Amino acid sequence: MLPLYITSGEPAGIGPDICLSLADRVDERPIVVLADLNMLSDRAQILKQNVELIEYKGQTESSGKGQLYVEHIALNEAVVLGELNAQNSAYVLEQLRRSADYAMQGKSVGVATAPVQKSIINDAGIHFSGHTEYYQEFAGVERVVMMLATKTLRVALATTHLPLRDVADAITQERLHQVIDILLLDLKAKFKIQHPHILVCGLNPHAGEGGYLGHEEIDTINPVLETYRENGINLSLSLPADTLFTPEHLKDADAVLAMYHDQGLPVLKSQGFGEAINITLGLPFIRTSVDHGTALSLAGTGQAKSSSLHVAVDLALDLARH
Repeated sequence: MLPLYITSGEPAGIGPDICLSLADRVDERPIVVLADLNMLSDRAQILKQNVELIEYKGQTESSGKGQLYVEHIALNEAVVLGELNAQNSAYVLEQLRRSADYAMQGKSVGVATAPVQKSIINDAGIHFSGHTEYYQEFAGVERVVMMLATKTLRVALATTHLPLRDVADAITQERLHQVIDILLLDLKAKFKIQHPHILVCGLNPHAGEGGYLGHEEIDTINPVLETYRENGINLSLSLPADTLFTPEHLKDADAVLAMYHDQGLPVLKSQGFGEAINITLGLPFIRTSVDHGTALSLAGTGQAKSSSLHVAVDLALDLARH
């Protein structure tokens, strides 16, 4: 049974805290946390958690209740709870590198990720846009799609971590074709939805109001959507985002395609923050993630909620069964 790897993320945040909660699980395959063993042991003591940390050496059986497999990666400097340290940025990126390398080599079924702090990695002089872009570059794929999901809603993004002023220029017909192709493929292959029904947000208010509030819908977005509709794909034309996210519209939808990060994700997170997860579509391996940040002020307090990580692990394991 190949393992599922978990990156513990920014060591000064809640990533190690929520990873320790995985010791409460007994799964059908090994769950392995990438982290500094000594740091995790210290964090367990701070949280007063009785967890047996077992160094992972290729075991094929699941760890038992109260146990946690850990593949050791050494920190560069000791962690101070809640205080970012650029000297540990390489440690964070090594977690990502190993998780991607193992998945690409077929040594794991994939990865679920705890949060990282983009700013401190960039402060270390390393350009880093986010997990999604990192795994895309590592896998050498031209395009990936970020999709967040709750139990009742899936929202995919045409663009991800871009300044708002750059979004309109980034939405090209080529990009939309790539994004929609990936979304359709993975909804069918990974989620077993054979005939996906997808609603598409317009870029502009009121989806451009027939050109009075912008021409992107007329010139770029709708012509692409028409090509799919002509081939029998159940895809809407661009719809006003302010009314698309209503129960009446969403009741029969399998996914929503939003044009930019803060168009779709605030709605989804308002419905299920702490229970939502992030899935990277278009990769040659499974990658899921929590829907929250590092929450530096909660590190070591015992107040961090681990529910999103557990949902991310559940989905990764379910996708692995497919």
